[in-house]
Amino acid sequence: MPYPSEPNGGGAPESAPRDGAPPQPKAPSGRTPAWALEESLNQQLREFHASQRRANGWPPAPPRSRTLPPQARGQRPRRRFGRGLRTGLALALVGGLYFGPGVFERHILPAALPYFPDASVPPWGVEAADAPLGQPPAVAASDAYRFHASPTEEQDFVAYDPCRPIHYVVRPDNAPPGSETLINEAVAQVSAATGLQFIDDGATSEAPSVDRESFQPEAYGKRWAPVLITWSTPQESPELAGDTAGLGGSSAVTTPGNPYVYVTGQVQLDAPALSDILTYPGGPDLVRAVIMHELGHVVGLDHVEDPNQLMNARNSNVTDFADGDRAGLARLGTGECVRRL
Repeated sequence: MPYPSEPNGGGAPESAPRDGAPPQPKAPSGRTPAWALEESLNQQLREFHASQRRANGWPPAPPRSRTLPPQARGQRPRRRFGRGLRTGLALALVGGLYFGPGVFERHILPAALPYFPDASVPPWGVEAADAPLGQPPAVAASDAYRFHASPTEEQDFVAYDPCRPIHYVVRPDNAPPGSETLINEAVAQVSAATGLQFIDDGATSEAPSVDRESFQPEAYGKRWAPVLITWSTPQESPELAGDTAGLGGSSAVTTPGNPYVYVTGQVQLDAPALSDILTYPGGPDLVRAVIMHELGHVVGLDHVEDPNQLMNARNSNVTDFADGDRAGLARLGTGECVRRL
């Protein structure tokens, strides 16, 4: 059964703190209070100023006395949200002008954006560990693999952050009998080949979309959206028309000074065609191979010309990852850990 011609490439639990930063206080509404945002921005300016002094051998700044904020004295802050937010933004802007627009854009603004109302990205470091959660296995040497094209020449390939788990959800609509087991087995194979750790978040009602949002706090909380696996149809997903059995790919994002990292993805499976294949002798193995192929796209593999590899664009009855597939998957398990994302 042929595979898709191209992967669908890239175009959120309680929030976790940034590197070394305490958790942000929450208002009863669930939003970060303005005074907390202002304090966070001020602290970043102080830390940057101190680092500049150390780097240039200047003496430390003289201590300054200041009045404790109301919350530190056990009192409730009396600022209104709108006024406090404008104050915080003004301080950030002043800091940006003082230190230069490069510092503001690279360090201050990205850290503040997740705490703004209607933020389009989650807070930094959600579920980020200090070291990779797993390690790829030793594999035979092979160059029979390809990565998706990198968005920048400075980066050989894009991968998921190995210091965070990859969450995934499955929409059960149109799913054939036994499909849950096949998905679990395919995910386990990709996890073992990469060292990346996957977490099954259960069922979802989300439909596949070529314009899927990477951050959907209303549906999944303040984290990157989980990988979406759907049993779709050519009517719902026109890209599945013809002899395409599935589609797979991920969305990459970056922050200043960090590499591109995949944060979420999709797998769309042709439910009518694969349901029919399940009735053939060896059908479950063939369908599992389709899912493995699409998950290979999700973690970063592209098609190869070698017909003996599972990542070949057309299925030649290969039902498991071959040496080239495994060599590529092992490299994709060695991506950088990026906490500031």
